[in-house]
Amino acid sequence: MKEGIHPEYVEATVTCACGSSFQTRSIKEHIHVDVCSACHPFFTGKQRIVDTAGQVEKFRRKYGQSQADNS
Repeated sequence: MKEGIHPEYVEATVTCACGSSFQTRSIKEHIHVDVCSACHPFFTGKQRIVDTAGQVEKFRRKYGQSQADNS
């Protein structure tokens, strides 16, 4: 490999929106994610709606569904 052209590879902390975090290695020291293996429906078996743009709430207002109907 050529010298001086590669980024520094450091210990990184990955933090999820659910609050869990873990250590890995990356070129960034801090990584923030919306979904991780601790809260992803595939791994937990529980449904979770990830709504970053308000699309779910817009759909519920448009079609008259309340949050209680979804449970």
